[in-house]
Amino acid sequence: MLNKVVLIGRLTKDPVLKYASSNMTPVTTFTIAVNRNYTSQNGERPADFIPIVTWRKLAEICGSNLKKGRLVAVAGSIQTRSWDDNSGNRHWATEVVADEVKFLDSNKNGNNDANKENHDVDIDTMNVDFDGFAPVESEDDLPF
Repeated sequence: MLNKVVLIGRLTKDPVLKYASSNMTPVTTFTIAVNRNYTSQNGERPADFIPIVTWRKLAEICGSNLKKGRLVAVAGSIQTRSWDDNSGNRHWATEVVADEVKFLDSNKNGNNDANKENHDVDIDTMNVDFDGFAPVESEDDLPF
């Protein structure tokens, strides 16, 4: 099976860097606007707004270098998670968990040092704790 997503879009606002409460693992979230491949009747290109999550070193790099409006290429996988709020209501979120983020334009302030570094992080070589995601012991346990 294959779960791979590649997107190019612009950040809709500055990323949010937090640390997972269980083990202080850095996690950054941001949303990118990805234009669709057609123009509407009024001449505009509709966009989809895709939530992105990064972990560990990649989260720190994204949290300190990305800003609203930056053009990025993101590669990762789609994951869905759910949680119950204090009122007992179930919420669902579908996100792209990125294992690669490429900065495709320079910083707005003219400092292009962020693009000189290699921002690829191989998530398979890291000990990543995806809080809220259940581990899959065997593909036979998957419902599809």
